[in-house]
Amino acid sequence: MTVVGLDDTDSRERGMCTTYVATEVASRLSERTGATVERLLLVRLNPAVEHKTRGNAALAVHLGDHECDPETALEIARATLEDLAETADDRTNPGLVVADQAPNEVPDDVSAFALSAIRDHLSIDEATTLADDCGYRRWGAGNGRGQIGALAAIGAWRALEERDWTHEYISYRDPERWGTPRTIDEESVFAAAEAGYPTVWDTVDRIEGETVCVPHTPGPILHGIRGDDPEAVRTVSDAIRSEPVARTQRFVTNQGTDVHLRDGSTLESLSAVRDGRAYRLEGWVTGEPETRRGGHVFFELADPADGASADASSASGNADASNASDNTDASSAEATGTLTCAAFEPTKRFRDRVRALRVGDRLTVCGEVARGTLKLEKFAVRDLVETERVTPTCESCDRRMKSAGRGQGYRCRKCGTTTATKVDRSLERGPEVGWYEVPPCARRHVAKPLIRGGFDGPTHPER
Repeated sequence: MTVVGLDDTDSRERGMCTTYVATEVASRLSERTGATVERLLLVRLNPAVEHKTRGNAALAVHLGDHECDPETALEIARATLEDLAETADDRTNPGLVVADQAPNEVPDDVSAFALSAIRDHLSIDEATTLADDCGYRRWGAGNGRGQIGALAAIGAWRALEERDWTHEYISYRDPERWGTPRTIDEESVFAAAEAGYPTVWDTVDRIEGETVCVPHTPGPILHGIRGDDPEAVRTVSDAIRSEPVARTQRFVTNQGTDVHLRDGSTLESLSAVRDGRAYRLEGWVTGEPETRRGGHVFFELADPADGASADASSASGNADASNASDNTDASSAEATGTLTCAAFEPTKRFRDRVRALRVGDRLTVCGEVARGTLKLEKFAVRDLVETERVTPTCESCDRRMKSAGRGQGYRCRKCGTTTATKVDRSLERGPEVGWYEVPPCARRHVAKPLIRGGFDGPTHPER
């Protein structure tokens, strides 16, 4: 088989879309060589890399056995990229790699390269050296950065063959309409989304009233429908009333799979996370959530090994500074590692879930780390603090007692009754144990929606 990988053909300001370029590459290869297009693969790479457009997608065209020689494929694909890539934007640096082998038979190094491109950062030299070592044909424009994603797209089928794949059905606009406002009947989008849910997901955000499947960029996409079943995404797409559709294409993709998340259990502590990577991490809340300027919500997470400190700090309640034996404060807990977590304003109602957390709650958190802060994509509540330690109330007069002095317990100044320690008071908590996620309007392409299932606990999906 021949596999054609390509990347970096679009521009944030000028438009275009690499999925459209891949669709055109596949069409021209089929028309000019008679080759069968087995599938188009849409691979979302590390969303935290600096040089990317919004979705950071690389594409691969899988052609049938012995139907198109790699040299011809390179020639046709290169001409297509030269025609369509938005190279007028100096940040657009297209890349192309062609492999003469089945996508599930690429070398181990290429498979590993693909997984690294989804979870890590790679250089142009790493990509070109590996492609040359494998005997692949390649081409790049500008600085050739697109060859990183192109090679990753070559290796992704094997790299992710044991994982789940999803589907996206994209409808494209007539080129004459590119850059103009899209004409779509929103009521039909919401109706189609309701009919397809939950097999088809992230089509709309019902609470925010947004048609998530409709982009706002000036590119060629009219709408893109994502889901678990290829026929279901097509059915939902066909039910949307809109301006004329110029062409359509279904992609097999790693969208909605969480494949970008690294396993944080391999780290010695939370302090070992690195910027530009995404993680799944365990810990306990060691600082009350704080809403800062702009509506962003932050809290501190500590290593799970320090859970005993969390239990003590969560019990402090309305501590009296004069009674040190009952006044363990979270900020004094010695944690081997801490990490700031944040729910930023675009995550909308998800921030209320974060604000409801308390010191001592045990969590699993998922998200990308940037500037030492984990940007939450989802989190799971594992254990909730259900009581707090408070100053006791006098049973005789129902007044709150006062400290009797350092280490001497508490005394009612009216009745003279005493007690040695603080007491537990039940808390009314809003959150429940289980997984919470950002709403569809804030979801990253590669992040897995809770409605897809397979999570290790109850889920509270956003629609």
